[in-house]
Parts: sequence; structure tokens; C-alpha cells
Amino acid sequence: MAQAETTYGEAGGTMHLVVFTPSASILDEPVTRLVAYGIDGAFGLLPKHVDFTAPLVPGILTARRKDDRELFVALDGGVLLKIAGTVRVATRRAVLGTDLGELRRMVREEFLAIDEREREIRSAAARLEAGMIRRFIEIEALG
Repeated sequence: MAQAETTYGEAGGTMHLVVFTPSASILDEPVTRLVAYGIDGAFGLLPKHVDFTAPLVPGILTARRKDDRELFVALDGGVLLKIAGTVRVATRRAVLGTDLGELRRMVREEFLAIDEREREIRSAAARLEAGMIRRFIEIEALG
């Protein structure tokens, strides 16, 4: 009797990797493998890996291109979904790079700038909320 052939984790071929944020497509190209970080630690995917879903923690997604060059995507958490030959990663923020040192600098600049904007927005929202509460207290006092 012939042994059944499995496709779990076999090497060879490519899978299509798509990384996107709410505002942009960060990466859209074929890769031969990838490593990402989920809540239980690092895991790897090959093109013929079974379909897979995982929540991602902030970290570096590493992928190997068809020409054997590595690329890196700094992620601010997210969700990874592999269906057939496509891996989709949805994240709030992402920075793409081919050199870890350069990526680290870019992450600091971009993520810190976004964090500062978010702090400013939260501060403005808190001021608006405090102003509304004061108005309600004034209206209630007037009777």
C-alpha cells in the first residue's frame, strides 16, 4: 500500500506574503519562508504549511525572498492568517526594512512619532471631556 503524501511543513515553492495596516499596504510579494512571534513564542511557516491563524505580539517578522535575501517587518502586534498559498498579516503599525540596524532606527522614529501624536490626541480628548463635564455641572447648578 502506498504511503499517503503529506503537505505539512514541506520545503519548496513560495507563498504570497501580504502585510498591511489600516492605512497602507506595507509588503506584497512571494517569500519562501517566514518567522513571526505569537503569544506563545516564535513560529515559522513554509509554503506548504497547513492553513494557520495566530495573534501576533509586537516584534520582527522575518521573511526570506526567492533570491534568498531576508527582509524584516517590525510589527506592532496584529493577526496572521495563512490560507493556501497566501499569508496575510494585519497590524496597526509596521515598518519594512532589509537591515536590522536601519529598521531599528526607522521604528524608533516612526513609532515614537505616532506615539506622540496619539498622546496629543488623547490629551485633546481629555480636555474636551473635562470641558463637557464642567458645562454639565454649571448647567445643573443653574437649575
